[in-house]
Amino acid sequence: MVREHRVEVDNLIYPLFLVDGKGVKDEVKSLPGNFRWSIDLLVEEIADCIELGIGSFILFPAVADSLKDKEASYSYAEDNFYLEAARKIKSKFPNICLISDVAMDPYSSDGHDGYVENGEIINDRTLPILNKMALAQAQAGFDILGPSDMMDGRVESIRENLDANGFYTTGIMSYTAKYASAFYGPFRDALDSAPKGGDKKTYQMDPANCKEAIREAILDESEGADYLMVKPGLPYLDIVKTLSEESTLPIAVYNVSGECAMLMAACEKGWLDYEKAMPEMLLSFKRAGATAILTYFAKDFAKLKKAGKID
Repeated sequence: MVREHRVEVDNLIYPLFLVDGKGVKDEVKSLPGNFRWSIDLLVEEIADCIELGIGSFILFPAVADSLKDKEASYSYAEDNFYLEAARKIKSKFPNICLISDVAMDPYSSDGHDGYVENGEIINDRTLPILNKMALAQAQAGFDILGPSDMMDGRVESIRENLDANGFYTTGIMSYTAKYASAFYGPFRDALDSAPKGGDKKTYQMDPANCKEAIREAILDESEGADYLMVKPGLPYLDIVKTLSEESTLPIAVYNVSGECAMLMAACEKGWLDYEKAMPEMLLSFKRAGATAILTYFAKDFAKLKKAGKID
C-alpha cells in the first residue's frame, strides 16, 4: 500500500535488431540473449513477447555496407527491408506500439548520424534527409518516430513534414539528452554502425553537462515532441529526474546496451543475482521519473513478473 513506485510491463519498450534475409537468429556476442532477427523469426519473437504482456517495441536495422551511401538514401527506398518489416508487423499485430529509429548512421557510408562534409557534420544538410526517412517510416506504419540524431531543429522539421503529409497522429519520441557515452559498444556491434572516422562528440551531449539537457528539453517540447528521452540511463539518473521535474511531457529512458551487458557479465560471474539486480536497475529509472523504459531486459522482466517473482 505504501510502496511509492512499481515497474510494470506496460512501462517497458523492447529494442529489437533487424536484418535482411530469412531464418536469421544471430546472437550479439557482446549482449548475450539478444539477437539480430530476420523478419520471419522476428514476427515469432514479437508474438512470444505479446503473450508476456509486452506491447511496445523499437526496431533498429543492421544494413549491409553495399546499401549505404553519403545521403543515406536507402533509409527511404521503397525496397527497404526495415520499412517492409514495419508493414508486416503492423499488419499482423495492429494493436502494438511500434517505434522507429530516425538517424543517418545505419544507412550512412560515413557511419555518422548526420551528413558529413570535409570531416564535419552539416546540420542543415541533414534535416531534409531525416524528413524523407521519417515520412517513409510513418507511411510504413510506425506509430512513434524516434529521432536519435541530435541535430538542431530536427523535431520541428519532422513534425511539420508529417503534418503536411497528413500524419498528424504519428508521435515523436525525441532523443532529447543523448550523451556521447562509452556505454554504446554492444549496440554498435549489433548494427556495425560505428563512425568510419572521428567521433560523435560534436552533436551528442557532453557527459559533464546537466543544464544543457534542460535547454534541449525546452526546445524539443516547443518543436512538437511527444516524449523526451534520456540516453544512457543508469549513469544519468539525475538527468531523468531533472527533466521529469522540468517538463510535463512523458520521460523515456534508454537502458543502453553497455549498462545491460555490464550487469549480465557480473551475473554470469556469480557476483550478482540476475533476478534481483535486474529489476532493481529498472526500478531506479521509474523512481527517477521515467514513464517509458527502453531495455533489453524487457522480456526477462516480463517472464519474472508473470511467474510472480516480482511484486
